[in-house]
This record gives sequence, structure tokens and C-alpha cells, in this order.
Amino acid sequence: MKRTTLSLIAVATALAAVTGFASLTAPEGPAAPQAKATTRLPVERAGLLCPAPSTSEVAETLYTSYTPPGTGTGTGAGTGAPSEGKAEQPTAQLRPAASTTISGGTSQGGKKPKAPKIPATVTAPGKPVTAEADGPAVPALVGAATGTLAPGWTVQQSTVVPAGGASGLLGLSCGAPDTDFWFPAASTAKERQDYVHLTNPDDSAAVADIELFGPEGPLKSQFTEGIPVPARSTVPVLLSTLTGEAAQQTVTVHVTTRSGRIGAAIAAADDKLGSDWISAAADPASRAVLPGIPADATSVRLVAFAPGHDDADLKVQLVSATGTIVPAGAGALHVKSGMTASVDLPDLTRGEGGSLLLTPSDPKKPTPVVAALRVVRGKGADTEIAFVPAAAAISGRATVADNRAKASTLSLTAPEAAAQVKVTASAGSGAGTPVSRTVTVKAGTTTTLTDLVPEGLKGSYAITVEPVSGGKVYAARTLALPLDGTPMFTIQTLVDDRGTVEVPTAHQDLGVLD
Repeated sequence: MKRTTLSLIAVATALAAVTGFASLTAPEGPAAPQAKATTRLPVERAGLLCPAPSTSEVAETLYTSYTPPGTGTGTGAGTGAPSEGKAEQPTAQLRPAASTTISGGTSQGGKKPKAPKIPATVTAPGKPVTAEADGPAVPALVGAATGTLAPGWTVQQSTVVPAGGASGLLGLSCGAPDTDFWFPAASTAKERQDYVHLTNPDDSAAVADIELFGPEGPLKSQFTEGIPVPARSTVPVLLSTLTGEAAQQTVTVHVTTRSGRIGAAIAAADDKLGSDWISAAADPASRAVLPGIPADATSVRLVAFAPGHDDADLKVQLVSATGTIVPAGAGALHVKSGMTASVDLPDLTRGEGGSLLLTPSDPKKPTPVVAALRVVRGKGADTEIAFVPAAAAISGRATVADNRAKASTLSLTAPEAAAQVKVTASAGSGAGTPVSRTVTVKAGTTTTLTDLVPEGLKGSYAITVEPVSGGKVYAARTLALPLDGTPMFTIQTLVDDRGTVEVPTAHQDLGVLD
């Protein structure tokens, strides 16, 4: 008898191309032989979530959607292989979540969510598309990109609130759904109104838990376990309502899900300093890099938390344009297990932008931590804040959208070894020709770029960073839009876009069995 068999590896490859991941459960019995070769395939679907941008009547929000060129398969079919017949048209579009509710379950404003004026729909890689949405009724958005528009799809949400207690420039790179998020540098203080936005993109409900950790340990809290997040909806939760213990410094917020997956981000508003989004920090690790501190920062506060059973003793260093130095009077930080530690870093930059590097004081005692910075620009009544979470290194490619001429600064940090990266400024949303540059970052330094702008630019553009050679590189973008004397700004760390996935090389077993 003759029999032709298709290997399970081929099935896994097809699954990975559709979903971005694949797993196989081996049957009982002898272990299957290890695959000797792998390949990288572009993902064929990517999902993003953008929280409701503001409750201010005067808020002005711009969405910028972009897919970088060069990774797509050339087919919209879900497998990445040539399709029989007509290929499905690739799409990349955001749509309003079904509802936006406050933690008590009340509809925000009691009105039907209002969609952006122009759908932020990408039709081809390489060109940003923008959409405007003003006022307090703009809902959370969920969306997906498929086919050639999926690899590297990025959406930036930028909101200007020109007046009021929550005035400022609030910027956020819309995130992918997940099940675990860490947010150092949040607060339940009287002068702060911090909302954690929980957004569910799926057709089934999710259930989330929120933990708060202050300088003395876990805060006694209520209504933080089993928070329901209905299907395709968002739930903003005011942190100060979760505990009776007002932490006048900072708290660390840990969001997890019991079921389902969500997107999470914190909208932080300070009565005196301004407002911005806090993005999730990189996963707990014994080393942390916080890139993109502006040269003119007037105040920098470091917040760290050790989630494990051991205390962490950290060495604090500034990676500047000329080298790595220890800040005067703030070269070390002790973080007790389960407690949030913070330290102000006065005169940190001294007119020179840089990045913060945290490493174990004793290399033989590495302890995982999460960390973030609260950064202030300006003085007196004309101040603004932004937050810099610890970032992961860029392994393949990372993109940040909504850059503007003379307003964007890209920071590249190579804390360990010299590295080369390719930086590309895309075409403009209105017009412009893309430009690229290979940048060398010396070991232990931070390099800033302000002059890489598309030729003939009209509108906004995207910046893409791709490692070429050398050591690990971390990156952040500062967008500065001063208004009436206030140095409004926001900082986004660049997160690897995971536009490709590594899978075992597909093969067929065509052996003949008699």
C-alpha cells in the first residue's frame, strides 16, 4: 500500500502565518525529532486597541495609522501561500468599541459613541493615513489589519487638550491585547486623576484584576478583583476609588486577566503639572533601559517595583551622548520586595538628552524589576509631564507614527555594545518622499535625530527603526507641540512590531510505505 503524508510542521507553518503563533501537542510515545531549520514568515493578522482619548470638551485627537513596506507576502489570503482564485483584499481599519463605561457601569455621557470623522483606513503599506476626532464623546477604538497590511501595523493616538485641569499633549501608541500589564509611576494622590482603561476587543467578555502597590506594600483595595469587561467595550477605572489609602508619592499598578484578553493603558492627569498616557512597562527583568529623556527636562522621577520575593539593589546610570555616567547623589536605589520605590533625579540631563540604565548593584544578585520615569518640562504654571516606561530592545523592527517637522526627536540608545540601525522616515500623510539613513550608535551612548524628515513633507510621517548590526538598541520618540508658552510634549518608546514569526521550515514527507 502506498501512502503520502503531510507533516505536522507544514500545518504549524500555515497556522503561524494566519495568527502569528502556532503550537503543537506531541502525541504520547517517543519524542518527535527536533526541526533542524526555521524560517520567518510575515504575520497575516494584527490587532490593536486605542482607549477613549479624553473626556474634555475641548480635546482634539488625531489618529495616525501606518504599515511599513517590505514585509508583506503579496497576498491577502490568510496562509501566506499563493491562493487559488481571487485573493481576499487586505485591510487595516479601526472601529468604535461597542460601548464605553465607567467602573460603575454607567455609559460615558449616556450617548452613543461617536466615530472619528474620517476612517483611519490604510490602503497600502508605506503611506500614513490620519483621522480627526474632537470632543469628549470619542469612544475607544478596536481594529485589525490583515494580509500585506498586517506586518508592523501601527496606530498613534495624539490628543491636545489646550485648557482645563487635564490640559496637555497626550500621546499613545495603541497596543495589542494581552493578559498581563505593569504600570509604575501611577498615583492615587489628591492632585492626580489616573484612570486605567481596560479595553476588550473580542466577542466574549473578559475578567480583569487590578493590584495596587504603594511605598509600604500592597494597598488595601476594593472592587479590584473580577472586574468584568464586556465584549468589544472599554471600562475606565479611577484608581483613587479603589483604595482608601491615598499614596502621596506613586504607586505601581498590576493588571491581569482571569479570562480573555484586553488592552490596558493609564490616563494620568496632574492638577499642576499636566497630563499624558502611561504605557505598560517592559516585563520584569534584572536590567532596565528607559530611553528618551529630553535635554531640557526640569524634573525626572524614577519609579521602580520588585515583584518577586527578593529586594533589588540597583545601580542607576545616565547613558548620554558622550558616555555613561552616574548621576550625582542618585547612583543607587534600594527596592524592597512588593513595595514601590521612587527617587527624584535633580539636574539629571544638564542640557544633554539621554536614557536611564538600571543594572544590579551586585551582578551576582540579579532581581527582576519594573520601572518608569515621570518627566517634567517647563517651570511654574507652564509645565507639562510625560512618562517613559522601561523598554525592550528592538529585535526586528519598530515604528512610531505621527511625527511632524521640527517637532519630533528620535533617541537611540546602545547601553552595552556599539550598534548600527537603519532609520526610515516614511512618506507624509499629505505628500513627501521617504528617506533612510544608517546610524551608528557608539557603545554606552545615546544618539538623537531631529533632522530625518521626508522630502517635500506635507502632513505627518512615520519613523521606522531596524537593527543592522552590533549590540541591542532601545529607542523612544519625543513629540513636542508647545502651546501658549506651555512646552507640551509626549514620549513613546518604540516597541518591536513582531511583524514576522519564526516557524519550523515546512516540508512534506513523501515516503512510500508498502
